Amino acid sequence: MKIGIDLGTANVLVYVKGKGVVIQEPSVVAVSEDNRIVAVGEEAREMIGRTPGSISAIRPMKDGVIADYVITEAMLRYFIGRATKGSFSLTKPEVMISVPAGVTSVEKRAVRDAALKAGAREAYLIEEPLAAAIGASVPISSPSGNMIIDIGGGTSEIAVISLGGIVVSQSLRIGGNRFDESIASYIRKKYNLMIGERTAEEVKIQIGTAIPLERELQMDVRGRDLIAGLPRTIPITSSEVMEAIELPLQSVVTAVRQVLEQTPPELSSDIIDKGMVMSGGGALLRNFDRLLTQVTGVPCHVAENPLNCVAMGTGLALEHFDFFKKSLVQQV
Repeated sequence: MKIGIDLGTANVLVYVKGKGVVIQEPSVVAVSEDNRIVAVGEEAREMIGRTPGSISAIRPMKDGVIADYVITEAMLRYFIGRATKGSFSLTKPEVMISVPAGVTSVEKRAVRDAALKAGAREAYLIEEPLAAAIGASVPISSPSGNMIIDIGGGTSEIAVISLGGIVVSQSLRIGGNRFDESIASYIRKKYNLMIGERTAEEVKIQIGTAIPLERELQMDVRGRDLIAGLPRTIPITSSEVMEAIELPLQSVVTAVRQVLEQTPPELSSDIIDKGMVMSGGGALLRNFDRLLTQVTGVPCHVAENPLNCVAMGTGLALEHFDFFKKSLVQQV
């Protein structure tokens, strides 16, 4: 059995050959005081900021790499178990996992070891931009330049790919989670209102935008007043959210420009013809593609189903292993 896993900071997606993406759950694990696992995925995410003292909801992945090895292994075991349940193969599954392009060999080994201990027969690694490009149906093996911008929860990966390999890339430890933090901190400074990370994410999804909208959006945000200490509701507009996330957005834009500056001229002309492709949850932020087009002058479009691109790419790379073998991360 072959399984592709997008082991993200915010979500884990699991692709099974012949079935497509079968699991899409937050990468959160709820752990009790005696280190027992209480819940994994969506059930654990519901507990963030709402747990009693004896239970803590943990995100074992930070900035695209393993922050808590033991819990990541338990989380992988849970997801691999769920994906293989109901299949009659007695052999352990082969697993392909995506890792950010900028990770160290120690971090790669940690991911591979965690997968093997979680029950995989063999674990292969693929760099996220390559997986995203494969999942977005970008022809990476052709001798022409393709640019992919993958904005996940913990990292943003920008890469130019040609002949099945990465020519130029930048890996930023900035992603959707940083946008949420910026929104929470903006509301705290401006309104003296404390909001949780789930509320901040809700604000980003409902009214977040990268460039001003023709029609302003607004929503009510509930939180705790820092002065009175009591619950309070305030209205927030999309232009305030845009102001809040300006700094992390600028970091991504700068990285895109740097990658374009380092791209060989032959590949640059290909990218101008084809445009840049965006994937990952961050690509769903309103008008992000338009902002990048404005700044770089290169057309930018969001891949179909951007959230699933990396998971589908890892699964397809494992299915067509011989074809993509030279593009994979070398075993460490």
